[in-house]
Amino acid sequence: MSLIQTGRITLASSSPVATTGGDTSTFTRVSFPTPFPAGSTVIVLPLTQTFNGPETPGIRIHDVTTTGFLIRLNEVNAGSAARSDGTHTTETVGWLASTV
Repeated sequence: MSLIQTGRITLASSSPVATTGGDTSTFTRVSFPTPFPAGSTVIVLPLTQTFNGPETPGIRIHDVTTTGFLIRLNEVNAGSAARSDGTHTTETVGWLASTV
């Protein structure tokens, strides 16, 4: 039996694109309304709910646990032809967390 929780968060990015693996200093911690049972494997599926900025906001998730996760907007960086500066206006991000 899978357990599911949902929520939403308002995020903005005032920092450059995060490109160093493991550096979560610009991420925001989200706590689940109710922790999942100890020992559960939890996945988080985020989705941008708004379209407030002209650039495409990427979403990065890190450190998913039974009590929550870290999240950050990280503008899509498509290489030299379409480089973003990493900053992004406020967007609403919905998320679904489930045990697997």
